[in-house]
Amino acid sequence: MKYILYILILLFSLNAFSQEEKKYIRQGNKLYQDEKYDEANESYKKALEKNNESLKAEFNLGDALYKQKKFAEAGQQFQKVAEKTDNKELKASAYHNLGNSLLQSQKYQESVDAYKKALRENPKDDDTRYNLAYAKKKLQQQQEQQKKDQDKKDDEKKDDQDKKDENKKDDQKKGENKDKKDDKGDEKKDKKEDPEKTGEKKDGDKEK
Repeated sequence: MKYILYILILLFSLNAFSQEEKKYIRQGNKLYQDEKYDEANESYKKALEKNNESLKAEFNLGDALYKQKKFAEAGQQFQKVAEKTDNKELKASAYHNLGNSLLQSQKYQESVDAYKKALRENPKDDDTRYNLAYAKKKLQQQQEQQKKDQDKKDDEKKDDQDKKDENKKDDQKKGENKDKKDDKGDEKKDKKEDPEKTGEKKDGDKEK
């Protein structure tokens, strides 16, 4: 009899938690519709405190975070839902919204991957297909810009190296010119001291 009573109390407690979870989700939805996203955010979190497995609260929390432009956090929520649920429709919606969050964060490759996963769950979703095409276009533009930036860096690096090489050559030429001048000076000195080459007579010859 005690065991039965314990089970009944447990079921009543679980039911009470479930009711509170639903109450907070309803409050959150109303606040969301009123565009009070920060407050809606708090209501969904309270619902999750009552039931941390509530996919509805997780998903709606992701929506509220997205509306607050907290795209990284929103993406994490949608990722959780997509990984937890076996419901194809919910999984597709979660991946679609994950793709949107990544798109807003300019993570175009990741957003393309998310939209593809959404379409695998729901191939008839035209909105996801449209977003996928858009994300692919943005990804291509990003890659082209990155290539331009890389080419520019390579050109600047090459110019710097060419300047260094040119300066090095100039320094070498200056060094060579200095050596030549020194050599010429030595030659003149040698010629001046050589009586035969200058046409001067030796002292001995002069005495004769």
